[in-house]
Amino acid sequence: MSFQNKTALVTGGGTGIGLAIARALAHEGCQVAIAGRREEALQDAVDSHRGDPPMRIHPVDVADRESVNRLFAWAAKALGPIDILINSAGINVKNRSLAQTKPEEWDRVLAVNATGAFNCLQAVLPQMRERRSGVIINISSISGKRAAPLGGVAYNASKFALTALGVSAWVEEAKNGIRVTNVYPGEVNTPILEHRPVPVSDEHKAAILQPEDVATMVLAIIKLPPHAHVPEIIIKPILQDYV
Repeated sequence: MSFQNKTALVTGGGTGIGLAIARALAHEGCQVAIAGRREEALQDAVDSHRGDPPMRIHPVDVADRESVNRLFAWAAKALGPIDILINSAGINVKNRSLAQTKPEEWDRVLAVNATGAFNCLQAVLPQMRERRSGVIINISSISGKRAAPLGGVAYNASKFALTALGVSAWVEEAKNGIRVTNVYPGEVNTPILEHRPVPVSDEHKAAILQPEDVATMVLAIIKLPPHAHVPEIIIKPILQDYV
């Protein structure tokens, strides 16, 4: 795929993996918009971006369906039809065991990580079906394959839900020429680490994946020709277990 004249919308694009993917797409010449809950982070991301084309920003709470609808209505005017959707918005909580997780924490994590992606799919798929073309990348987690204490009960459940959502989408939408990929990163040095129950050392942050590592792989998937599809892929630090 050539990125010239292509458009991309990245949720969770103000920091971490989402921002790294947005920068990589913009570097390739794609028209990119990033969206997230914190407008200040979005503006900082745009201010730090060097090169053309410039990135656009729009606030969104993906758990709020009306907020998502407003985002896609704006994107239709600002960018035109969306060729690439990156679902990268995600959260976790500090207290992660079943005994510690509060019902409202469970609700919020599921609402952002699972329902948020569903809301974005519902908003973008009609236009992709009409054009019989589109790429959707769901940034999930190894926690969507292996339910470990590190992720916690709510995060694990939300990422397993995202796994099922992505699988269902690619099965249903392949006939419409739409490619959907679930990406399962292991530990990545992103701001979500600040919500770990135990602080993460600088040495550990340096040894795990960096957001740019995931972005490089995502870019390679998107660049494949329309007849080639990567349904799902796992990327992890070399020293992280996957058992």
